[in-house]
Amino acid sequence: MSDVTRGGQFLVKETKCEDIFTPEDFNEEQIMMRDSVKEFVDKELWPNKDRFEKKDYALTEETMRKAGDLGFLSVAVPEAYGGMGMGFVNTVLVCDYISGATGSFSTAFGAHTGIGTMPITLYGSEEQKQKYVPKLASGEWFGAYCLTEPGAGSDANSGKTKAVLSEDGKTYSITGQKMWISNAGFCSVFIVFARIGDDKNITGFIVENDPANGITMNEEEHKLGIRASSTRQVFFNETKVPVENMLSERGNGFKIAMNALNVGRIKLAAACLDAQRRVITNATAYANERLQFNTPIAQFGAIRSKLAEMATSCYAGESATYRAAKDIEDRISAREAEGSTHQDAELKGVEEYAIECSILKVAVSEDVQNCADEGIQIFGGMGFSEDTPMESAWRDARIARIYEGTNEINRMLSVGMLIKKAMKGHVDLLGPATKVGEELMGIPSFDTPDFSELFAEEKDLIVRLKKAFMMVAGSAVQKFGTELDSHQQILMSASDMLIEIYMAESTILRTEKLAKKEGEDKVEEQIAMARLYLYQAVDIVTQKGKEAIISFVEGDEQRMMLMGLRRFTKYTNMPNVVALKETITSKLVAKNEYCF
Repeated sequence: MSDVTRGGQFLVKETKCEDIFTPEDFNEEQIMMRDSVKEFVDKELWPNKDRFEKKDYALTEETMRKAGDLGFLSVAVPEAYGGMGMGFVNTVLVCDYISGATGSFSTAFGAHTGIGTMPITLYGSEEQKQKYVPKLASGEWFGAYCLTEPGAGSDANSGKTKAVLSEDGKTYSITGQKMWISNAGFCSVFIVFARIGDDKNITGFIVENDPANGITMNEEEHKLGIRASSTRQVFFNETKVPVENMLSERGNGFKIAMNALNVGRIKLAAACLDAQRRVITNATAYANERLQFNTPIAQFGAIRSKLAEMATSCYAGESATYRAAKDIEDRISAREAEGSTHQDAELKGVEEYAIECSILKVAVSEDVQNCADEGIQIFGGMGFSEDTPMESAWRDARIARIYEGTNEINRMLSVGMLIKKAMKGHVDLLGPATKVGEELMGIPSFDTPDFSELFAEEKDLIVRLKKAFMMVAGSAVQKFGTELDSHQQILMSASDMLIEIYMAESTILRTEKLAKKEGEDKVEEQIAMARLYLYQAVDIVTQKGKEAIISFVEGDEQRMMLMGLRRFTKYTNMPNVVALKETITSKLVAKNEYCF
């Protein structure tokens, strides 16, 4: 399995554009899948947007059943349990295109197919899988996931819900309170996390939703967005659960919860993509129609700049999400080829790329919020009105930065997991970090490099941005060692550098691959987006690198590192940012939609 890249290695290994998967590589099956999902959304969800906004919970349930009838709930479920057994890229693709119309439906879909079904598929015994998964895959039953409690949010392992074994050893009695439970109002089965005795870690259970068995709920929560997704508090009062419904083994709940969230994170990133495409398409169409000073506002530079930035972020999000999805799929296949079970292969495959999953979750959830925010701005006063789809997109986007682990937690996780991988020897960070230190002591080269080939300068810059990250993260590890966890603000700065490197590199590699296939002249706009994204990434790396350096090193070392940061973030040929944005927007406005 040596030729399969490991998670986090993008930092220390050069990735060739031929080795990444891009949305342009979808095969016929994937294109058909995408088109049937889009047809479902355009027929069942988009025309009913106002009903979702008016908290029509019955409509959410009804459209979920329709999605089940069409097989969309079963894409990731193995064929042995009534699913389609498709690869990980297809799972991500369906999640992407089914989530663009309304956050209410996409939350119900994500909670059911992800954290509602997957823990049983990946951790369940054969009997549990046979009993529950086919009903969940078909949409006959719906699933929900009960982890969060009033006192246990980001610190998920601190829950107070108790599970007590009966004297005859046949049942557990579960008592406790869970909150923010998506799909609670119409689910048939809960994945519930509870603590047995004084165990250090929580344990997972499969609990059927039977009100006669001590299960009660509060009314639906009133929320800023995702208004028609059912969200309730759930109370368990001596709810009896047969011992054979324990998921995996005792004390394994925290691990189940964390791994379910890893998969959830990349799927959440995917779920923010089509929302961006739709916002961009609506904003572009509006800007082309709306006249001010006798001119369509799409002709004004201030609006054109916004459209270019929105399209660029969306394109970058697609590039990075599908790159990681295929890496995970390849890792799963490699493990299966070596004889692992599907369960084990999928778990280890996703766990391997947990760093990338956290990066994507943060980057794309923040991009969708900015995109919807600018969408409102382009619509002006109309954007603030419920008569246009912008304000609901903005409200729905807001939850994406909170669930599946807040963006703060995910920022710290991405760097923390990378350092752990380095300690285990899975990613060699120490070697490259030492080399960067030596390079700083040496005399820089003053040769003018040959940047005649497409993206030669951009790829050189990416290599140097990686050095900037190594320099900052390496010094922080040396200085703080195992105490680094408690220096959250330094970790957050390092994380922002890491995120921008992965997103910018993915965008450049996707575009380079496309240009080799289509010819540079055919993909001018994509080239402009890749350059614009990198230009902004360089600014963020510069700012966050500087913030970290001046906050934890002093004197000569500080001066040396700041000099290194300038060297690592320096362009030989600065791009013309306004010209890049013009190139991008001209195509958007001509096509009147997101067209990349």
